[in-house]
Amino acid sequence: MKLEDIYKKALQLENLNSKEALYIYRNAPTTELMFVANDLRQHHVPGNTVSWQIDRNINITNVCISACKFCNFHCKLNDTDKSYTTTLDDYIPKIEELYRRGGSQVLLQGGLHPKYGLDFYSNLFRSLKQHFPDLKLHALGPPEIAHIARLEKMNYHDVLIHLIDAGLDSLPGAGAEILADRVRKILSPAKPNVQAWLDVMLEAHKLNLATSATMMFGHIETPEERIEHFLKIRDLQNERPNGTYGFLAFICWPVQSKGTPLAEQFDIKPVTATEYVRMVALSRIVLNNIKHIQASWLSVGKDVAELCLHGGANDFGSIMIEENVMSSAGAHNSFDAKSIQAAIKEAGFEPWLRNQRYEKIEYKPQN
Repeated sequence: MKLEDIYKKALQLENLNSKEALYIYRNAPTTELMFVANDLRQHHVPGNTVSWQIDRNINITNVCISACKFCNFHCKLNDTDKSYTTTLDDYIPKIEELYRRGGSQVLLQGGLHPKYGLDFYSNLFRSLKQHFPDLKLHALGPPEIAHIARLEKMNYHDVLIHLIDAGLDSLPGAGAEILADRVRKILSPAKPNVQAWLDVMLEAHKLNLATSATMMFGHIETPEERIEHFLKIRDLQNERPNGTYGFLAFICWPVQSKGTPLAEQFDIKPVTATEYVRMVALSRIVLNNIKHIQASWLSVGKDVAELCLHGGANDFGSIMIEENVMSSAGAHNSFDAKSIQAAIKEAGFEPWLRNQRYEKIEYKPQN
């Protein structure tokens, strides 16, 4: 097996198999990976622009039965001193601030609450849309959809239909972590399994609900399981019906484990800058059917994220007003609209503001 042959295959947009992907993961010089990934980036998103977004993260609740070992944010239902559910009175000023800062989308996520079913989320979405008719709801994720379906004894398709009718605009790729059941049984034993995650996303794609795909790596997974994750995402993207959104973007980030049960149980080595750059480049090379690759500045910082823009990434993500989960485990990087654009320019690109569907929009902060 030769690196040059694999590069040529990738640049011709042919699917790499697991052995080929693993071979370049282990053997390719970082500069060569970045070069190939950048060529592929120019194929998918030609030019010298990098997209960014304004949205606000709001956690619906911190009550969760999943007990993920990498999470410091969740609590149990009976932990009344710590548990909360965000109320409409809480949402309104948060969203008003979002509009003042030029945004119109909220990322709504929360725990797998044992008592919150379809009516709770449908009523929440309708209430928010009633108060803010043009607000975009990028909300929940496959684990929440599977959880609601289990509580309601419904299938994924019907749950999604009800939520779309209530105002759901797009579905984040949350809760993917590593799509290998061995890993999931250790990291998040109460979360839906790999097949459930994939099945929810397939139903979302059939309904033409825009989605994203994610990966959280650098914990207990093997290199083989990282590649397995990529291939599952690529295969699922190939199953989407023609003319549907499917996965609009892929985002990977290293685990943030400071003070978590994961760090207490395992010797988690920090992901290096080089390793992160290589993973972003590899994602561009292997995921040849996903147009947008995002650099996760929140987890790796500005400088490393800027480097990724020269190695396959074409998107800088959101300024992420009010992020709680990764921050609670040690991620403390931040941007506002001015500084994220400055970082993109510093890397040699022209920033443009996008919505969740990667459509260009005008930056209009309110005075």
